[in-house]
Amino acid sequence: MKRFVVFAAAAVFAIGCARVSFQAPEEPIKLDISMRLDVYQHVEKDINSIEDIVSGSENIAKPLDKHSFLYYFGAGAAYAQDVLDPAVEQAALSRKVRREQVVSLLQAGKVGENKLGLLEARNGADSVANQIISSENSDRMVIYKALAVKNNINVEEIQKPYASRLQKDAPQGAPVEVFNSSTGIYQWQTK
Repeated sequence: MKRFVVFAAAAVFAIGCARVSFQAPEEPIKLDISMRLDVYQHVEKDINSIEDIVSGSENIAKPLDKHSFLYYFGAGAAYAQDVLDPAVEQAALSRKVRREQVVSLLQAGKVGENKLGLLEARNGADSVANQIISSENSDRMVIYKALAVKNNINVEEIQKPYASRLQKDAPQGAPVEVFNSSTGIYQWQTK
C-alpha cells in the first residue's frame, strides 16, 4: 500500500509539472532605476554645509576623537564621511575671506551670479573686480568638481543647484541670470 501511495503521488507530481516552458520576450527587458532624488538630497546637504562655512554660520566638520564613546559604536566612521575634502575646505575658506568684496561687487552691479554658479563681469567691472571674479570662480570650480566626483555626477549637475543657492543668497540689487519660462531662455535681471 505504501508503494501505491508513493507511486500515485509521483504520478500526480509528474503530470502536474510535465510541461514548463519559458519564452524570451521579443524586446529586451528594461529596468529604470532612478536615484536622482537621493543624489540631489546629498548634493543639497553638501552645498548647504559649504555655503554655511563661506557665510560664517557653521564651523568645519571634524572627525570624532578616537577616545570618544561613540567612536567604538561605529559613529566615527559614519561621521567621517561628512568631513570635507581638504581642497574643498581650502576653497571654502578662501571664499569666506573674499566674501565681503564679492557682496560689494554684486550690490554695485559690477558682477552677477550666472546660471552656472559662477560670477560674471557686468557693467563697470574693473581689473580689481576681474581679479576677484577669477579667484572666486577658481575656488567655486574646485568645489563643483569635488562634489561631482563625490556624488558620481557631472559638474553641470552640481552647478545648477549651486547656482540656485548662490542666487538666493545674493544681496538685493545683484544681477542674476534666471530662466524665463515665457521666452524659454536665460535672462539677466536685478534681484
